[in-house]
Amino acid sequence: MLGDHCSLPEDQALPSQSPKTGLCYKMVLQAISKVLRKSKAKPNGKKPAAEERKAYLEPEHTKARITDFQFKELVVLPREIDLNEWLASNTTTFFHHINLQYSTISEFCTGETCQTMAVCNTQYYWYDERGKKVKCTAPQYVDFVMSSVQKLVTDEDVFPTKYGREFPSSFESLVRKICRHLFHVLAHIYWAHFKETLALELHGHLNTLYVHFILFAREFNLLDPKETAVMDDLTEVLCSGAGGVHSGGSGDGAGSGGPGAQNHVKER
Repeated sequence: MLGDHCSLPEDQALPSQSPKTGLCYKMVLQAISKVLRKSKAKPNGKKPAAEERKAYLEPEHTKARITDFQFKELVVLPREIDLNEWLASNTTTFFHHINLQYSTISEFCTGETCQTMAVCNTQYYWYDERGKKVKCTAPQYVDFVMSSVQKLVTDEDVFPTKYGREFPSSFESLVRKICRHLFHVLAHIYWAHFKETLALELHGHLNTLYVHFILFAREFNLLDPKETAVMDDLTEVLCSGAGGVHSGGSGDGAGSGGPGAQNHVKER
C-alpha cells in the first residue's frame, strides 16, 4: 500500500532517500495514525457517547419537575387495596405515560440515528416468542416493547378488569418483565434524546415520570438493581430527596411468558 502512494526509483536505495521522499513517508504515517484514532470513535469521528457529557445530569435540568409532590407517599400500597390490583393499575398507567413520553421524540429516534438500542455502554437485545435473540434498532425495540405490553395489559386473563376474575399466579413476574422493558425505554430517552426533550421543554415531565416510576418499582422490588445500574447516577440525583432510593434492594428481575420471553443486555 505504501508503495502505491509513494514509490521509489528502482536504482535508489532507502538510505539515500531524498527529503521529498521522506516527507511523503511521514505524511502516509500521519494519515494511518489518524485513521487508527478515528477507528476508536464513532464513524463520524466523534468521541463515543459514553465519553460525552451527560446533559441530563446538569443541575439546572435535574431540578425541573411538574410537581413537588412526595412520590414516596404516592407509591405505597393503600389500606384495603389488593396488591395485584395496585400493581395492575399503576403498571398500566406507567405504560401509557412512558409511551406518550417516547412519542414526543419518536421522529428523532430512527434506524439511522439509533442503529442499536443502547444506553451508556449497554446494548439491549430482544428475544422473540421462540427465544431467538433479535438485534434491532432502537425504534424497532421500542415498538416490540409497546406492542407486547399493550397485548398483556389488554388481556383479561392477565390484567382482569371484570369482577370475580383472578390474577394469574405469574402476575408479579409479568409485571417485573414489563417494568424492565419500560425502564429501557426511559433510559434510552435520557441517553439518546435528552437534547430533543430539552428543546421541547418536556424535561420536567420526563424527570417527574422517572422519579415516580423508579420509586414505585423499588417499593415493590420490580426492578433488579443490576438492571438499573446504567442510570444510577441519574437515579441518585433525581430521587435522593424524593423518598430515598437505594441502589441495593431485591427483585429477581425474572420474567417469563408472553411475547418476548426474555430481554438481555450486553456490555460493550
